[in-house]
Amino acid sequence: MPFYKPDRLPSLMVAPNGARRIKKDHPAVPLTIKETVETAKACYSAGAGAIHLHVRDENGQHVLDAGLYKEALSELENQVPEMHIQVTTEAVGKYSPDDMRKLAYDVVPPGASIGTAELIPSRKPENEDVKLYKYLTEAGTKIQHILYNPDDIDLLINLLNKSNIPIENSWCLFVIGHYTGKISYPENIPLFLKKMEENKIKLDWSICAFGKEEISCLEKAVSLGGK
Repeated sequence: MPFYKPDRLPSLMVAPNGARRIKKDHPAVPLTIKETVETAKACYSAGAGAIHLHVRDENGQHVLDAGLYKEALSELENQVPEMHIQVTTEAVGKYSPDDMRKLAYDVVPPGASIGTAELIPSRKPENEDVKLYKYLTEAGTKIQHILYNPDDIDLLINLLNKSNIPIENSWCLFVIGHYTGKISYPENIPLFLKKMEENKIKLDWSICAFGKEEISCLEKAVSLGGK
């Protein structure tokens, strides 16, 4: 059975565990593959069209482990065949761009989230970055580009132009605020849209936000045509 790969970014994607939260933060945080699959089933039943997938090691720590990801993908494909599955390559200050690329090559998942600035800290796309994006695109992986500030849109345009990949309707996630406590202000969302307008491009975009303004940010995004 092939993995589900929608043409459009699903309206609702869940990220039930992330890279840092553990049971003492919330007892329902899924840490094992079994727990993650059960959570995915519940979220799909509630209307979520996609899951942003992290796997954890035996100590509950975020890990870029191809074997664990393949195991999780197999279980999720079996249990939620019409849910889009997105593997994260998030560095969390622990992994290098080489580690991120290696995971993507080793897994070739149905979906992958890639922090553009994490992958290219120099902000100058190199041949290995172009090669990765071409490879994943040709393999059918749906890449969602994680953009931490509006200037990351310029970096993404540069990368995709060098890769000969159309940027129109590329899947993007605008990160509003920060998990460390930086407030997520709804007013920051239009800054990303202004950058899109300046470059005369249209992106298939969504946002993530943190803290007490999270819901306000989501409502603002939807009102502006995002997800």
